[in-house]
Amino acid sequence: MLTFHAVEELEEVVVEDEVADSGTGEHAQLVVYNDDHNTFDWVIQCFMEVLNHTTAQSEQLALLIHFKGKATVKTAPKSVLKPKKDALVDRGLSAVIEGGS
Repeated sequence: MLTFHAVEELEEVVVEDEVADSGTGEHAQLVVYNDDHNTFDWVIQCFMEVLNHTTAQSEQLALLIHFKGKATVKTAPKSVLKPKKDALVDRGLSAVIEGGS
């Protein structure tokens, strides 16, 4: 199990925009909400596998979700975010796409 130190010093993670050749339109946000059944380890693994985030990014996002109730985990056109959202939902995470056209 992961332990986290200095949670008080946690800063928001800036997630790089994903550039996609096929994505068009305004950028939207992929938001993941906190829940009571997924472990930190599972959420971190999902972010690394589905979103290609680093371990550090994934850990920070998991903490943000835990303490703030939700976090934007990726910003890109909706067409890019939809399969990523579906993959996270298929793994049991509470994910939605907000904004964009």
